[in-house]
Amino acid sequence: MVLSSSGLGYLVLIQKIAGSNPARITNFDLNNSLKDLRMLKNNKGLNQSIVFDILIALFITTLIVSNILSVKIVQFSVFTFDGGTILFPLAYIISDIITEIYGFKQMRRLIYIGIGMLALMSLALFIGQHLPSDPSSSTNQKAYTDILGVAWRIVLASMTALFFGDFFNSYILAFLKIKTKGKDLWLRVVGSTAIGSLIDTVCFSLLAFLGTISGSDLLKLIGTVYFIKVATEIIVSPLTLRVIGYIKKRENIDVFELPHLRLRG
Repeated sequence: MVLSSSGLGYLVLIQKIAGSNPARITNFDLNNSLKDLRMLKNNKGLNQSIVFDILIALFITTLIVSNILSVKIVQFSVFTFDGGTILFPLAYIISDIITEIYGFKQMRRLIYIGIGMLALMSLALFIGQHLPSDPSSSTNQKAYTDILGVAWRIVLASMTALFFGDFFNSYILAFLKIKTKGKDLWLRVVGSTAIGSLIDTVCFSLLAFLGTISGSDLLKLIGTVYFIKVATEIIVSPLTLRVIGYIKKRENIDVFELPHLRLRG
């Protein structure tokens, strides 16, 4: 098979991405990939991408703020949910964008970073909670404890739910991208979020609130939070798809990467 200069460039890129594990790019013919699939064609790299940096910042900020908001249980009409639910769906949207464009490994690394940042935030808040306070501002200490006081049960629940939920969300999206050869993006985005959000919601709710609220309220909480997450994904999905398309075109990158259910490699 004779390749043009651009074809050779694509082949070199594919070899670089695959490395010693060719299974990372599979299930589609090279000739078709040269015609139909946009791969990285410039030398900027992920570290120099302002778009990738912005997505990372949004993801980490969403995790931290959502974790703080989650200490409040909200009652709105017949719906019960934790306060973090109003922002947390954004984390899954960003996860979908990063996985679809930059690949499973990049998103998996960001999940680990996110868990580390949640741990750092919790440690800092815990230290701040136990630092000596000004005797004349006892009410301020109580307010700090009530709002920012670290509930380690919620912290651990949040990190566990993030690891399993977002990990499987990213895995499913990347796996289906290979199987569908990059087609059916809407179904892949919504389907992976539906499964990942279910795992996330059940893990967090059980670990954070089991035994602290009644069983009926816990089921109502799980149902409401899950509904909000999936509904948000569906409502925002047209914008998500447009953002993905724009970034792929702007960055000249569209990674096809076969994911693996292992922590590294």
